[in-house]
Amino acid sequence: MREPPIVQVRGLRKIFPVKHAGGVSMLQALNGVDFEIARGETLGLVGESGSGKTTVGRVLVGLIPTTEGSVSLFGRDITGRDGKAALSAVRSRLQFVFQDPYAALNPRMRIGAAIAEPIDIAGTWSRKDRNDRVAELLELVGLPRSSIERFPHEFSGGQRQRIVIARALALDPEFVVCDEPVSALDVSMQAQIVNLLLDLQDRLGLSYLFIAHDLAVVRAVSTRIAVMYAGAIVETAPRRDIYTNPQHPYTRALLDAVPRADPDHVPSPVITGEVPSLLDPPSGCRFHPRCMQVMDRCRQEVPKLRSSGAGRRVACHLLDDAGVETTGAQPAVGQPS
Repeated sequence: MREPPIVQVRGLRKIFPVKHAGGVSMLQALNGVDFEIARGETLGLVGESGSGKTTVGRVLVGLIPTTEGSVSLFGRDITGRDGKAALSAVRSRLQFVFQDPYAALNPRMRIGAAIAEPIDIAGTWSRKDRNDRVAELLELVGLPRSSIERFPHEFSGGQRQRIVIARALALDPEFVVCDEPVSALDVSMQAQIVNLLLDLQDRLGLSYLFIAHDLAVVRAVSTRIAVMYAGAIVETAPRRDIYTNPQHPYTRALLDAVPRADPDHVPSPVITGEVPSLLDPPSGCRFHPRCMQVMDRCRQEVPKLRSSGAGRRVACHLLDDAGVETTGAQPAVGQPS
């Protein structure tokens, strides 16, 4: 019997009120997000800045509440009537690795105290066990025990991210949200941190939601990939399928925007325009103002995220129920054919 997913998100919506001179407007950060994460799996979440990736991650760990929809963690609904109690029951089993390791650490707190902070909050460890655990975590992420007495400014960016990861692992979590954990690092450090996360996953059986905009990094760490655009997921598929046979026009555009060391490669036309304002999103498919294959139906009807075979789901009117492109697509007004 197939084990149920440890993360299950259904119809997730998040609206933020935005105050301005004319009153209050509603920013639709997430609009009907659906996905699952199985035990031991890494779901890569990609998309342009402002697409809602970080909002998804923060909702999952309870840092911000939902507006509508459900989030189930380890079989417990953290958005229902007993959501606070459910979240409290599973909180030690999930953690968050922030994007900026410089801002994630208190500059006045020694590294040992920073890593031990979750242990101290839990309040169930003896002092000896606490100190042994901190030393164990430092070794786990490749740092010497002597780091305990040092301050954050004495470490490089890559070392600080290792410290942040060690703190996230303090209470033996099973699920970790990694919010662009390598974007603030140089390329060599990125590779080291990615390899560390993969090694920790193998050794500890971790599951990840890996949020990033770098498609090369996502390809290296992910089991499956979900592509977000303007607050909604437009395509999910196994990693190999996303990179070898993308089906949503936005997914293809993202991949074509990646530079390639191939003089014979002829990229598809790059999409133009900006991500739409989430204060006033377009009707129908939110990607239609930038899509090279837009149809009248796209401007009026929101596409549903539906199965397209082999573990893939796509939200696009160009695909029928079998995942085959339909005919009659026309270029958008003002776009080249």
